[in-house]
Amino acid sequence: MIMKYIGKKGLDLIKSFEGFRSKPYVCPAGKWTIGYGHTNGVTKDTTPVNETDAETLLREDLMRITGDINRAVPESLTQAQFDAVCSFCYNLGTGAFLSSTLRKVIAADPKDYTRIRAEFMRWVYAGKKKLAGLEKRRKAEADLYCENL
Repeated sequence: MIMKYIGKKGLDLIKSFEGFRSKPYVCPAGKWTIGYGHTNGVTKDTTPVNETDAETLLREDLMRITGDINRAVPESLTQAQFDAVCSFCYNLGTGAFLSSTLRKVIAADPKDYTRIRAEFMRWVYAGKKKLAGLEKRRKAEADLYCENL
């Protein structure tokens, strides 16, 4: 198996939607967070980070999830397609992706762009409420996945 890792477009997409916060804060999901959405081990007393350290934390977080992604999607995915899936998983968790219809459609036919775009757009709810921010993120992920059409 050829291992893929997130590329610049994927990192930039995640950073643009997560935003940078140097000091710990409680995210909408109720978790202590810092940097670009890093939550592992963060407390209210976590030392502030700069953007370089925050990107390092982001990359480390992504290294933990790319193995799961690589095992769940075809090797034939382009870098842009892989990056889009990484952003999705970073936002929602690999568990949500692994059990999703999105993963099943990608695994069955990674070029079924119409269905894949529709599957990305199903993930725009939080607590049964459609959120504009999630709609915007899923559209950006779907656009990246379908980049060279």
